[in-house]
Amino acid sequence: DLVSDMLTRIRNASLAKHSYTVTPFSTLNLAILNVLKKEGYIQDYEIQDNNVKFNEKIKIFLKYRGWWIKKPYFSILKRVSKPGKRIFSGYKDFQRKINVLKYDQGIAIVSTSMGVMSHLKALKLRKGGEILCYI
Repeated sequence: DLVSDMLTRIRNASLAKHSYTVTPFSTLNLAILNVLKKEGYIQDYEIQDNNVKFNEKIKIFLKYRGWWIKKPYFSILKRVSKPGKRIFSGYKDFQRKINVLKYDQGIAIVSTSMGVMSHLKALKLRKGGEILCYI
């Protein structure tokens, strides 16, 4: 699964305090990274093209708090909906499906009919969908 692979690579690189990490390319990964960048959890990302059709990579630049002692902006980065067990939710039920969201900590990334977005934007647009992961 490319999404859980990307999330694990980001989590491991941030715990090891690396400045960047490289993951395989997929459009869903790109959409999730776009949400993470808008919410301020990563610094930036760029697509690396090696002139080989199916060998594209995404280079993700990580973001830390503090200039001397680096602390990641997130402590938990967890996949919710897996290929073996998909988890869908209406816009009213995000807090019930993920307990961390009850305390207004972090965001969930949701795949809706209008694209991949954070659960806060999905609440405003009144759209439910598949909960991909939460931070």
